[in-house]
Amino acid sequence: MKLQFFKYQGTGNDFVILDNREGKFPKDDTKLVAQLCDRRFGIGADGLILLEKDDVTDFRMVYYNADGEEGSMCGNGGRCLVAFAHYLGIVEKETTFNAVDGLHYAEVEGDIVNLKMVDVNEVHEKSAYSFLDTGSPHHVQLVNDLGHFDVQKEGKKLRYGLYGQAGSNINFVEQQDADTFQVRTYERGVEGETFSCGTGVTAVALAMYTGGKTKANQVHIHTLGGDLTISFEQHNGGYTNIFLKGPAIQVYKGEIEC
Repeated sequence: MKLQFFKYQGTGNDFVILDNREGKFPKDDTKLVAQLCDRRFGIGADGLILLEKDDVTDFRMVYYNADGEEGSMCGNGGRCLVAFAHYLGIVEKETTFNAVDGLHYAEVEGDIVNLKMVDVNEVHEKSAYSFLDTGSPHHVQLVNDLGHFDVQKEGKKLRYGLYGQAGSNINFVEQQDADTFQVRTYERGVEGETFSCGTGVTAVALAMYTGGKTKANQVHIHTLGGDLTISFEQHNGGYTNIFLKGPAIQVYKGEIEC
């Protein structure tokens, strides 16, 4: 089987994207997905995304983690898929699409995609960390000297030790100024640190606002792969009109025999 694929990245969070509107991709073949995402024996990516037809919206997003298993919502992946849909001519400046966590609205302006995330009803605050779900589960923890922090070791320890086999994504955060934070993320499914995580930086912005670390409802996040902006409104103890904004770039396209 020969597959045409497209490689996209959003602040270094990279994805193999396939146009599956004809439904030919073997969606249950987890080994194939994992092979395509393998950085040594495949194309290499943090995840694989299928663009499919949807009866209600412009398209449907199906997301797989790098381990081959179908995953929860991926914010940067959603932004990259919107950019891909724009490239295909499916959408112009605005779109609504379906994903595993429901409907998402997005805006496209050049290489910048502004994606509306699901509402967040609650942020669970603990003494040393916060936990919330922004389409995927996220642990948010402030640390010192983030640049030298062992994200792989500490992230893995929390991902399994605190959250069990189902796991959570783990975000380590250092504040830089009143509305700016540096973030490094250990992602479940990748089982390692990624250059950026869209649902993760969204979780960080909301957790920092809830915990009183910032009074801004537009928060700037620096990741290893680049900068993202999260805006939101507080409503009845939760958050709504949450937007994740940043670049989504097509790196290359190609074909691969499977």
